[in-house]
Amino acid sequence: MTRPHAAPAADWRPELEELAERQSIVRRMGGAERVARQHAGGRLTVRERIDRMLDHGSFLEIGSIAGKGSYDAQGTMTEFLPANGVFGRGTVDGRPVVIYGDDFTVRGGSADASIKNKYFVPEKMAGEFRIPLIRMIEGSGGGGSVKTIETRGHANLPGGIGQSSGLWLCAQNMGRIPVVTMGLGSVAGLGAARLAASHYSLMVKDTSAIFVAGPPVVERLGEKRTKQQLGGHHVQVPAGTVDDAVDTEEEAFDRARRFLSYLPSSVWDLPPRQRSLDSPERRDPQLISIVPKDRRKAYSMRRIIEAVMDRGSFFEMGRHFGRQIITGFARLDGWPVAVLAGDPLFNGGAWGAAASRKITRFVDLAQTFHLPVVHLVDCFGFAVGLEAESTATMRHAVTAISAIHQSTVPWAAIIIRNVFGVGGGAHVPHTQTPVRYAWPSGNWGSLPLEGGVEAAYRAEIDAADDPPAKLREIEERLERMRSPFRSAEAFIIDEIIDPRDTRPLLCQWANMAAPLRTPGQSFFTMRP
Repeated sequence: MTRPHAAPAADWRPELEELAERQSIVRRMGGAERVARQHAGGRLTVRERIDRMLDHGSFLEIGSIAGKGSYDAQGTMTEFLPANGVFGRGTVDGRPVVIYGDDFTVRGGSADASIKNKYFVPEKMAGEFRIPLIRMIEGSGGGGSVKTIETRGHANLPGGIGQSSGLWLCAQNMGRIPVVTMGLGSVAGLGAARLAASHYSLMVKDTSAIFVAGPPVVERLGEKRTKQQLGGHHVQVPAGTVDDAVDTEEEAFDRARRFLSYLPSSVWDLPPRQRSLDSPERRDPQLISIVPKDRRKAYSMRRIIEAVMDRGSFFEMGRHFGRQIITGFARLDGWPVAVLAGDPLFNGGAWGAAASRKITRFVDLAQTFHLPVVHLVDCFGFAVGLEAESTATMRHAVTAISAIHQSTVPWAAIIIRNVFGVGGGAHVPHTQTPVRYAWPSGNWGSLPLEGGVEAAYRAEIDAADDPPAKLREIEERLERMRSPFRSAEAFIIDEIIDPRDTRPLLCQWANMAAPLRTPGQSFFTMRP
């Protein structure tokens, strides 16, 4: 007698088939028509963006089948709308990151198609795992809309129980991990807030627009504008809302990767050193003549930066905002440093309100992530005049000075030319002993001689038989006395150096400063 065949054991094949079907639906995003419309507008889809931003094959999606399903009476799914946010973990240049992106092909990034945890969990995960966060924003970024009243049956109470925007998580992460955000289309409301709540933000020229509220809302208030007129790069970059604008999304991804390469994964780590192929002993002969002897003539501070930092390592941020100040990252003998420099091509490097805000934010960034600061000094003090007064220059400048004097990271100042006034006096912090060198072109004092002599010696000049000759005599006498060598005699400055020695000295300092960098929770609350 033969035994009957045993019935095949039940397995989970049907459920796995359903899982595969749901994942297939999700990967189609908003459907072929909306994907084609996205491409026609010159924009990638969220999944294409993630693939191009991360190391190839490193993306591990989380919450892939989150969305809103419709079911018949038998419980069979008849329709499925994916959530319009995609996130997960991956790597950038081999380092772990969390990445989140809006899916504009699903209801145009509207809050009505969002699931709040898909905004909250990436923020929490990045902060708790202590790894950088990359956001790709297109749409409202999870904020409410008028239609939400109908879909939920009640109006949102901003900040009420269960109605949190999640910006508190963004604020926490500003003091814990590097955050990079890209605005890759129309970004409004909460999406714009999340874009600004980052250490480095980017938008794409002509295809991105950022605003608190879009043209339809603004038009109801009597101001008719196109998206670009209201929030294009020519508006938002000079205003300082967004750090930089680039020509393509690919360029945005490249700049995001490069920004992260200078920073630690969190405030509990230290910035990574890279192998440098540039000799720390390199001396650049052009530096001996780059600053004109005629003080009325300007020069290129960026040429100096490129000459003294590791070749090709300077990464500038916010070039078109607060243009009297240059800010960015660079490397010295492979060590990452924060570079702060006056730009005499714009108002002589005098600090206005925008430049002061730029300084505050950048010094806080360096302090938060333990980057030593190199300050190439050319500061004519605070900007003066009606525009300076009406934009609260004094208040913003004092905030910048406070940020400098609160910083505790190693600090090296190279005085290139001018150091005047209260702003000039903040070229180094007083929380530690900085390194402070000057070039022979250094020119400092409480006030510039030009214009100051007439006020201080008015009586003597007026009493002279030849007032213009007397003025020249006094100016020549004072010019000899304010020589930087006189200050070096009094040890007011550490050293007067040959400009060609700047790089070797800074590389020595960078290696000396490396052990002084201290990881740990930042004392600063990073201000967007």
